[in-house]
Amino acid sequence: MQGKEVFEYAFIRFVPKVEREEFINVGVILFSRRKKFLDVKYHIDEARLCAFSTEVDLTTLTSYLKSWDLICQGSPEGGYIAKLDLASRFRWLTASRSTIIQHSKVHTGLCEDPGLVLNDLFEKYVL
Repeated sequence: MQGKEVFEYAFIRFVPKVEREEFINVGVILFSRRKKFLDVKYHIDEARLCAFSTEVDLTTLTSYLKSWDLICQGSPEGGYIAKLDLASRFRWLTASRSTIIQHSKVHTGLCEDPGLVLNDLFEKYVL
């Protein structure tokens, strides 16, 4: 277990009608305090989303996901939240919300390379 550190992750979900509780995974966010890592990967499959819901607003969805990326990267365009430390940004992004972008419960694990784990989760559960 030498070299492995705790990481936390959550899947990002597109929820077109909150009251129906149906969703499609569109991304994953991963955080590791000890590795000083916070990143998000997402993919918008327009055909799949439009088949899932006829009321998809792809512009709004894309805008929300881009803001998650800006916040993870600590970019000035990410606003006030992007200026917070990594843990606070992750907690803010994974706080409960009832919008078209939601997340799964936060899960934990151990890894040596959080970037590899992020890619693996993304490929298995989003693409």
